Amino acid sequence: MKVPKSINNIRRKVMHAITKNVGGSYKIPEVDSTKKLDIKKVLIVRPNHRLGNQLLLTPIVQEVINTFPKCKIDLFVKGGVANPVFENYEHIDKIIQLPKKPFNNLLSYIGKWISLKGRRYDMVINGDKDSSSGRLLTQISKANFKVFGSVNEEIQQQYSDYQHISKYPVYNLRHYLEKLGFEKNTSQIPVLSIKLNSEEISEGKKILDGIIKNDKKTICIYTNATGEKCYSEIWWETFYERLKKEYPNFNIIEMLPIENISKINFKAPNFYSKDIREMGAIIKNTSIFIAADNGVMHLASASLTPTVGFFSVTKPEVYAPYGNGSLALNTNESTIDDWIKEINNILT
Repeated sequence: MKVPKSINNIRRKVMHAITKNVGGSYKIPEVDSTKKLDIKKVLIVRPNHRLGNQLLLTPIVQEVINTFPKCKIDLFVKGGVANPVFENYEHIDKIIQLPKKPFNNLLSYIGKWISLKGRRYDMVINGDKDSSSGRLLTQISKANFKVFGSVNEEIQQQYSDYQHISKYPVYNLRHYLEKLGFEKNTSQIPVLSIKLNSEEISEGKKILDGIIKNDKKTICIYTNATGEKCYSEIWWETFYERLKKEYPNFNIIEMLPIENISKINFKAPNFYSKDIREMGAIIKNTSIFIAADNGVMHLASASLTPTVGFFSVTKPEVYAPYGNGSLALNTNESTIDDWIKEINNILT
C-alpha cells in the first residue's frame, strides 16, 4: 500500500509539532572528572531508508570509533541499505532495521520500537536533528548519556560548516563530551567512507579496465537524480560535449541508475550495477566523479574519490560532498566555464 505524499507531509508536520521539544529539558549528567568515562555500547539513531542518508551517517560512526575505540555500536535505521554501507565497520554490532514501508509492516515496525526498550546502552546519539522519530527513539532508549542533536548556537558561532548534515552530529557530540570533561577535539571532521578494502578496489579496477580498455585516466558521470534535482537531457548533453572537448586524453564513462536510463542517450561507455560496494569500487578507480546532488554522489564521496556535485534546488551548505578535493557547484550562480575551471583544479 503506497501512502500518498500529502498524507506523509501531514504526518511529518504532526510528528514534528509533537516532538519539537523532546530532549529540550534533558540535562547532561554530572560525572566524576577523576575517572575515565567508560563507553562500551553506543546506539546511533537514523531511521531513514535512503542511500545518501545512510552514507552521511558514516562520519559520526567514525567519530564514535575514534573517541571510544573499544566500543560496540548498534545502528537503528530503516530499510536494508545500511548493511552494505557499514559492511567493513568492525565496530558495528547490530543493525536494527525498521521496515522501509511502515504502513505495510506495522507489526514489524512496532516490534522494532518495542525491542529498543529491552536494550541498554552507555550512550545514544540522534543522527538527525530534524527527525521526529529519531528524537523519540533517543528519548525512550535506556542510556546514561543522550545526544539529541538539537541546534546549538554556541557551536554554530564557532564553525562555519555547522549546517552540514554529516558534520553537525560530530560537532554536537564533541560539544557534549566537553561538557563531560573531555578535552576539546579540534581534529578534522571524518569524511564519508564505506571503507573499501584492497580486494574490492582491485575488482573494481578489473571491471573498469573491461569498459575502457586503455591506460588513460577516467572521468565518471552520473546523469540521474530525483525530482527537481535532476537536470534535463539538453543540459547533460551540452555538458558532456564540453567534457569531451576539454579532456580528449581522458576516458569519460557513465554510471547508469537503477532505472537503467541515460540523460545523454547512452553516448558514453557505461556500466550498470545494483551492488553498492561494487559501484563504489569502480568509482574509486576513476579520477573524478561528477553528478547532481543524490545518493550516488555521496557514494562516490564515500569511496574517497574527488567528487563534484551540481546543486540547483538543495542547499550545498547542507549536502555538499567534502574531503578528497570534492566540492559543490551551485549551477544557479555559475556557468559551464566556472565548472570546467573547478574540474581542472581537481584533475591537475
